[in-house]
Amino acid sequence: MHTFFIAPTGFGVGLTSTSLGLVRALERSGLRTHFLKPIAQPHPGDAGPERSTELISRTLGLQPPTPLPLGEVEHRLANGELDDVLEDIVSRYREAAEGADVVVVEGMVPTRHVSYAARINYHLAKTLDADVILVTAPDGDDMASLADRIEIHAQTFGGPRHPKVLGVIVNKVQGLENADTLPVDRSELKQTLKEFALALKQQSKVLDTEDFRLIGCVPWQDELNAPRTSDVAQLLGARTLHAGDIDQRRVMDIALCARTVPNIIYRLKPGALIVTPGDRDDIIIASSLASLAGTPLAGLLLTGGMAPDPRILELCQPALDSGLPLMVVDSNSFNTATNLDRMNREIPIDDSGRATRVTDYVASHIDHAWLQRRCGTPNELRMSPPAFRYELVRRAQKAGKRIVLPEGDEPRTVQAAAICQRRGIAQCILLAKPESVEAVARAQHITLPEGLQIIDPDSVRERYVEPMIELRKGRGLNAPMALQQLEDNVVLGTMMLALDEVDGLVSGAIHTTANTIRPAFQLIKTAPEYNLVSSVFFMLLQEQVLVYGDCAVNPDPNAEELAEIAIQSARSAASFGIPPRVAMISYSTGSSGTGADVDKVREATRLAREKAPDLLIDGPLQYDAAAIASVGKQKAPDSPVAGQATVFIFPDLNTGNTTYKAVQRSANVVSVGPMLQGLRKPVNDLSRGALVDDIVYTIALTAIQSADNH
Repeated sequence: MHTFFIAPTGFGVGLTSTSLGLVRALERSGLRTHFLKPIAQPHPGDAGPERSTELISRTLGLQPPTPLPLGEVEHRLANGELDDVLEDIVSRYREAAEGADVVVVEGMVPTRHVSYAARINYHLAKTLDADVILVTAPDGDDMASLADRIEIHAQTFGGPRHPKVLGVIVNKVQGLENADTLPVDRSELKQTLKEFALALKQQSKVLDTEDFRLIGCVPWQDELNAPRTSDVAQLLGARTLHAGDIDQRRVMDIALCARTVPNIIYRLKPGALIVTPGDRDDIIIASSLASLAGTPLAGLLLTGGMAPDPRILELCQPALDSGLPLMVVDSNSFNTATNLDRMNREIPIDDSGRATRVTDYVASHIDHAWLQRRCGTPNELRMSPPAFRYELVRRAQKAGKRIVLPEGDEPRTVQAAAICQRRGIAQCILLAKPESVEAVARAQHITLPEGLQIIDPDSVRERYVEPMIELRKGRGLNAPMALQQLEDNVVLGTMMLALDEVDGLVSGAIHTTANTIRPAFQLIKTAPEYNLVSSVFFMLLQEQVLVYGDCAVNPDPNAEELAEIAIQSARSAASFGIPPRVAMISYSTGSSGTGADVDKVREATRLAREKAPDLLIDGPLQYDAAAIASVGKQKAPDSPVAGQATVFIFPDLNTGNTTYKAVQRSANVVSVGPMLQGLRKPVNDLSRGALVDDIVYTIALTAIQSADNH
């Protein structure tokens, strides 16, 4: 078991963000990572639980021990009870370390009121025998000053060459190239670290050593520092005259508007909070017009305690109805601007969207591969949800495949395609009228990246008529019938896949499952080694990723089909880094039950073992016997699968679909899929309620499937 102690070099270095990112980075390496904040440090105005612990809990699904209250610690330190405090912290540490490969311990932040933080951090790191990682931020300093500050704080723990002082994560670095995007691969991150490390180490011979590393270099990004409009309203004590989208919109820029309308138009941009006196009807109307034109302003903040004239409000009502938040504060414009400048920018504990983005962003700029080597490799790498998602993106980037999206002007699909193209996840092809895609992009404020291909279906449809007739010869298909079927963009995209013009297809955001996969059955057909097509869902549980099959395609497979589904699903699990231990699910375990349904599962297990003798598979098993170690040990003590299954094969569609939905909704589990398996070429379906991230990950899945097929 390994321990990393992260110690800040000062106030405002982004310690909580670094904690979130470091835990995520270690999880991506397959390490069971837990967290401990030994001593609470509430920020001014904090009334709820300790911020770091609560954000870790909500964002990463961990349950860290409750920190010691700061007031209690200070009282005991004043009475000379440091050793007793450390004993209590060791107790909490052991609670956090239960079942973990590594524990991240967050130190105290030095402030005006906590000037003793460095001394406590030294004792904590020493008591827990932890590796120390410093966290700093340039804060406008030049490289020489930054290097000096790092050296000084390293001396607190024995100096940069001490074997327990590993290195530093430099946060909030402004001026780095590509600072507004995630690195698309590990080589880019390594290059960024190398260049920054070189510049930093040139200022210090002490830092210029392999014993003390630059572990992370996190560029500044304005978007990650953007509070919700509702957060701003709460911090200022503003009265909300009209809420609109106050909980969804974010303040990217603050525009104090006192000039005439022509001179403030350039400030009316997405994410701008317009601050103006309540009697400036001209600016209020101009802001409303901008909002109606499709510019998602963060909101209108009126100063001086003045609400607009009711007639102006009536005139602006359409803009308010479209989501524009309207608030008023009693302070004048100057004092309001001062209060906004001094506003606490920490992540609120209920802002899960911002916390997740910060977590993934920081994690992507930390050299987790080196940290994993420092920790050593556990007996079996755990494919945690973060590790699974990270590997999806990494492997898709490496594959470099072309994925066609038949729902080319659907807003979520356009946004997902832009993300995939920008991050190198896949070369996306949108089937839609270019002007339609561009209109969606304008309305959604999506920047279409260079290289994103848009194909007008009307311009290419006819050239697929003859190839389609050839593929379906013997089915009575003639040219008019083929042309009519090709009016469906899913059929058109499937033909592009059949002719190897693209490597995979993703659809389903506005189409049914049948509409997506029926053309694949007709035109792509099954792979040579398989007789049927089935599906799996990747269930992203809190601690690991499980595979469920078949939950979407085959209503009532017989024993031979069920055996094939088990083998397909096991291969799918292995191809995504999940060690396959296959449980054939039934309502009874072992030989305890009888009946046609149990006999089918028992026979399917026998057939699967014959076809894949190296596969770890057992059945029939009840779900609890397959999933829970204590139950598995009791009900099937000799089973190599019971209690530790990673692949669950359900006897029919009714059972599988019901179980996956129940787990997904009741346990608040993210599911990725269904991923179709058994086809010669990859086609994948989306839920019609899919989020943009769901589409991105499905595109990544499809790209990886295509690479594996070749």
